[in-house]
Amino acid sequence: MSGIGTPPSYSLKIFRDKEGPLIDIRSPKEFNQGHWPGAANLPLFTDDERALIGTAYKKKGRNQAIILGLEITKPKLSSFKASLENKSNESIGSFLRIYCWRGGLRSKSLGWLANLIGLKVILLNGGYKSYRKWVLEQFEKEWPLKLIGGKTGVGKTSILFALKERGISTIDLEGLANHRGSSFGGLGLPPQPSSEQFENLLAEKLCSFSKEFVKGIWLEAESANLGRCRIPNGLFKQMKKAGLIELNRTKAERVETLVSEYSIQQKEDLKLATIRISKRLGPQRTSWALEAIEKEDWEEACLAMLDYYDKCYIYDLNKSEKVETIDISGLNYQLAAEKLIKNGHVY
Repeated sequence: MSGIGTPPSYSLKIFRDKEGPLIDIRSPKEFNQGHWPGAANLPLFTDDERALIGTAYKKKGRNQAIILGLEITKPKLSSFKASLENKSNESIGSFLRIYCWRGGLRSKSLGWLANLIGLKVILLNGGYKSYRKWVLEQFEKEWPLKLIGGKTGVGKTSILFALKERGISTIDLEGLANHRGSSFGGLGLPPQPSSEQFENLLAEKLCSFSKEFVKGIWLEAESANLGRCRIPNGLFKQMKKAGLIELNRTKAERVETLVSEYSIQQKEDLKLATIRISKRLGPQRTSWALEAIEKEDWEEACLAMLDYYDKCYIYDLNKSEKVETIDISGLNYQLAAEKLIKNGHVY
């Protein structure tokens, strides 16, 4: 594979099946907008350099843009060489898998350098653009989706984790989005990915189940938006038609769970999240909640908002066609998961 010349380009299917480090050589801005999960960013050009080359292409033509690109990359060649060698050493014997936006000059030029210094390298035909096409296609496929639902504080996410530990196929949408879906959903969590990157992560997760026979893929019942991340329309339509297991707990248990999750957050953050839904809570309930937060009366703060969120949940629940209600009051997450599996509700 190594030598002088441009390394081979493969279709997405073959490229996926090859093993080795993924290297995205697009600019940092492009990479941050969305990339193949697991890829490392080794940008051929900075954001500003890419903008300069784009301007040169528009005003002076392709040849002048190429010349400017060569001038920019020339001082970086030794740095690129070292970075490529380091990446190659991470997985000795495998390929360096390099891609840019369309599988054009950027990936070919860095692929040429990797080839020249004796590294095993392949390129992605069609680049990241072809990967995004594949991602969107995943959401139009039919998946055996099953939903876990329940009012706020019932512990749906924790039960999904417990089910996963027992070999059940699950997808944690909130974990992929770094958001729990409500006005308070981003508190204490890392920054959200872009909506595009959320789609990439979700497509890869779905694809991980396509290689094995699964009777059901269990997700938490969600609204279409998790903060700034949106569940793709094709998948969301399937979720709305999927069967739903509704989990019930006593209100006291739910409040206890919510207090443990949110009392550790900053008071100002909790107040801002409350104010964001003040029109829906109404002035009296908003004032009650804000006063309780200031006093650190966490139980009262939860109760002030729980009726609102319960009404939202019941409204969405009424849209579901296939609902089976299971009471898990008094059970921890592990026992609740065991009950669901033992009684044949989850498989």
